[in-house]
Amino acid sequence: MKKSILFFLGVFTLVFSSKAQEGFEGYLLADNNDRGKLIDAYINPAMKGLIYGMNNGWYHTAKVHKPFGFDLAIGLNASLVPEEDEMFTLSGLTSINTGSITAATVAGSEDTTPLTTVNFTENGQTYTTTFNAPGGVKESLPLNAVPAPAVQLSLGLPAKFEVNLRLVPKVGSDDVKGNLFGIGLKKEITDWFGPLGKTPLHVSLLAGYTTMTVDYDIESNGDVSVQNGLAEFKLNAYTFQAIASLNFPIINIYGGIGYGSGNSTLKMTGDYDLSYGPLTRTISDPIDSEFNADGFRTTAGLRLSLGFLKIFGSYTLQEYNTANLGVAFSIR
Repeated sequence: MKKSILFFLGVFTLVFSSKAQEGFEGYLLADNNDRGKLIDAYINPAMKGLIYGMNNGWYHTAKVHKPFGFDLAIGLNASLVPEEDEMFTLSGLTSINTGSITAATVAGSEDTTPLTTVNFTENGQTYTTTFNAPGGVKESLPLNAVPAPAVQLSLGLPAKFEVNLRLVPKVGSDDVKGNLFGIGLKKEITDWFGPLGKTPLHVSLLAGYTTMTVDYDIESNGDVSVQNGLAEFKLNAYTFQAIASLNFPIINIYGGIGYGSGNSTLKMTGDYDLSYGPLTRTISDPIDSEFNADGFRTTAGLRLSLGFLKIFGSYTLQEYNTANLGVAFSIR
């Protein structure tokens, strides 16, 4: 049967619903040395994609609002997963044998679900079983991209500063709940360049920070019986950018260069009774993993101004190239 696994999708729900044959909980059947390696490799593209996505979409112009002018922007970031991150290698694992040297990550094909054999000895007891490795969600994602929400309020302050706020209160279903908070600060420095202030060109510096948490209830599945199972995900993302824009009455061309980084953690808590035919093995709090992503970034974008309505889109070159598309309601 198809089963939902942890994943994040949508502006308000932060639910990323997969169509894997089985949840990644099946990898818990591996021995203590391989278990974390398998789950880390499987979920890593989603974690990195979210970090890159959350560092995106902070601006659609370098020009700041006048004091107490504001806009409300609603958009979506989509981080494209490179083809090489759709699969991961199984070499070096001691308790897993699939007859294949690779398996799908969460960003891979949902049809890549090789029959997997677990065989290892622990405390003098040999444990053996088989399960279908989880497939990915590639076919369910537009452009094979990890989505991240971008709902942002920007408020002009004196001295050509602007503060940006992102806030999604805890929302979701009974099984998955998440919340998001972000804060950014933009300082226009066009006047530092003398005559430049009399042209349509605007220049600013921007710094942003985003944090997101998601809790996912893990249910019993096949050979894994769960008591109080919970996956706890937390993300922190940071970016610093120099940005510029050419502001014309209707068309605005903007872009920037900078650096982004972030980290995320995944903890699986609870008690897990694992079935190996006639044998049962119990593990507790099996996963405590950390993921990191960082690198330089270059962005180019275009905005259409229709009075107070702004329609914008941009593309960022980085390890996971990221597209941004949205609308803003602006009062300067």
